Amino acid sequence: MNRIPFICGNWKMNNLVSDSVALLDGILPRLSEVQGVEVGAAPPMTSVHAVSKRLAGSGFALAAQNVHHEMSGAFTGEVSVAMLKDVGCRYVLVGHSERRTLFGETDDTCRQKVNASLQGGLRVILCIGETLDEREGHRTLEIVSRQLNVALAECSSEHAADIVVAYEPVWAIGTGKTATPAQAQEVHAHIRAELANKLGQPAADCIRIQYGGSMKPANAADLLSQTDVDGGLIGGASLKPDDFLSICIAARNSITHS
Repeated sequence: MNRIPFICGNWKMNNLVSDSVALLDGILPRLSEVQGVEVGAAPPMTSVHAVSKRLAGSGFALAAQNVHHEMSGAFTGEVSVAMLKDVGCRYVLVGHSERRTLFGETDDTCRQKVNASLQGGLRVILCIGETLDEREGHRTLEIVSRQLNVALAECSSEHAADIVVAYEPVWAIGTGKTATPAQAQEVHAHIRAELANKLGQPAADCIRIQYGGSMKPANAADLLSQTDVDGGLIGGASLKPDDFLSICIAARNSITHS
């Protein structure tokens, strides 16, 4: 199955509007170097509108870092699916480990956000992954299965084209630690098997599974060469144009070498 690699930056709570536009200006002129790879980023909310305008006609995918599951209402500080679509977002992150650990998001709130996003026409990047304690307790596959199946409980094979899964081992985010290629492949293959059980094998074969734990230029090629690793959700390295583009080039090369 030929899945188009997807490299998406997560800029987190970094960059003023001017910084975000400047970062894009370091990336967009070189997109022609990575043809065949889908490239995108999730800027901070204050930069989304300016980034959207700068991206016009570029093919670069705009993502949001968060969304509320209700369409509108008295939810101070939140943003709806329609609002994100209105400013040009194509994707939204759901269930990032920082949202789970710092802001109390649960598997069930992720389910609500997934449903609202897909019903409203936003594609979802669903983030799942285990903590260090869970990995050391040999619970990795149990944890990712639970997170995946609860979040996608109401989804069907018809939603497959609008779902991306990002496996992000929590112990590897911002720590400098990275899952080995073999560790990443084991979990990605398990996720794809779970997707097949839930949505059917054809759907599972077309859903892209990104790796999201400290992917950087030094390890991107090895991770992206794995059979079931279809891209990356990139944190710190996405804030540096050269590093981000190096990862995108590694993704492009993974196509030609497969």
